[in-house]
Amino acid sequence: MTDTTPPDDTTRTETDRPAVLVPLAVLEGQSLPTGTPDLLANARVVLLGYHVIPEQTAAEQARAQFGETAMAKLEAFAGALANAGATVETRLVFTHDERTTIDRLIYEHECLAVLVPNGIERVESVLVALRGTVGVGRNTCLVAGLFAESDVDVTLYHALNESETIADGESFLNGVRADLVERGMDPERIEVVVEEAEAAVDAIARHGESHDAVVMGETDPSVTTFVFGMPSEQVAERFLGPVLVVQRERPEE
Repeated sequence: MTDTTPPDDTTRTETDRPAVLVPLAVLEGQSLPTGTPDLLANARVVLLGYHVIPEQTAAEQARAQFGETAMAKLEAFAGALANAGATVETRLVFTHDERTTIDRLIYEHECLAVLVPNGIERVESVLVALRGTVGVGRNTCLVAGLFAESDVDVTLYHALNESETIADGESFLNGVRADLVERGMDPERIEVVVEEAEAAVDAIARHGESHDAVVMGETDPSVTTFVFGMPSEQVAERFLGPVLVVQRERPEE
């Protein structure tokens, strides 16, 4: 594991930075997409290079054969993130189960979010899709941590459920907006959108088309299944840009 700290970083401490896991299939040709360093310039990035190996292959054997090549690629990606301003920790893992590995590292490094790393030319606006009150504080911590010191516009979006009124939805999002402002965000850069939608995922995709990145919570299992249950190219086809999936807080064992 390698720690990379950007030069002259005097304005933010390590604890101020939201932790984001960025998983890359480093030996399968997956690279750091365009725009990722700018998107995560204010983050503590856990850069995971992973390679799925056959059940009969030992991780130590794969590391001995491919570790040097994989680590060289990972260090180059870490350098690009650090040059943009992020602090970076790198992990290289040879695994038989990528989802188990990703889940384990989320909790080991206390990551607020996982990035579905699709490319984008620039980050000027972000859609934050919120489905419920559980875990909202983690969403605001991530959004403010990444964008409070930037000129990024944020749209808070909520699709009503059957028991909610427009007034309920607006009250919910205005509370989130107040929290973001308290965390240092410019209120003029925060828009609130509430609507009735038959399929929340379709609505998020539709609104996401007019933004550069999407933030969505893991509080709704259907949203989690959508993001991680489809190949990355299908996610890119729907959203066209990077997706930050805010993770549930790990329950006390």
